[in-house]
Amino acid sequence: MTLTWYGPDVLTVADELTEAYAEVFTAPPWEPRDVEETRAEFRERLETDVRRPGFRAVLARSEDGGLDGFATGWTTQAPFRADRAYGKVTRRLGAERVSGLLVGRFEIDELGVRSRARGTGLGRRLLSALSSAAPGGRAWLMTWSGAPQALAFYRRAGWREPDPLPGDETDMVVFVAPGPADEDASGSGTQAAVH
Repeated sequence: MTLTWYGPDVLTVADELTEAYAEVFTAPPWEPRDVEETRAEFRERLETDVRRPGFRAVLARSEDGGLDGFATGWTTQAPFRADRAYGKVTRRLGAERVSGLLVGRFEIDELGVRSRARGTGLGRRLLSALSSAAPGGRAWLMTWSGAPQALAFYRRAGWREPDPLPGDETDMVVFVAPGPADEDASGSGTQAAVH
């Protein structure tokens, strides 16, 4: 398995990456999602995402050259976005904690491993490669609460879940990369809780 790094030049392999994305994110638990619609939405997002500050991608290829996995991300900028699921993140953590915990960190946006490569440690390699490239290893991600295998994967990898605000849990779960204790947004110095 070979890992290859890309910046905006990932668009040179966009068709292949789009196919891998559609395969991963139209299978359980992400179904039911229309394959063509999923392809089109991802491809459109990719065209925009490559222009985000700090955009990086890492793709994993098998011995035969096939694309087995991928991870993409960029540096989260202020003001924090409100599109897609970002509003739920702000609701879950509060604007002050979002600013303190997420803005300025590297956001892992997409991470996927095709079924033929699951169980090989590839997901952990991709996550580690992309998050270790973040300044100071400071990275974060969000995932859907309806994906128990993804939640378990990030927990096993040592990623921490900041506690949601009371009464503001959403279907999006936020994880921050393992590392030194982060101060919460109130400045009290408490570490993000692990569930």
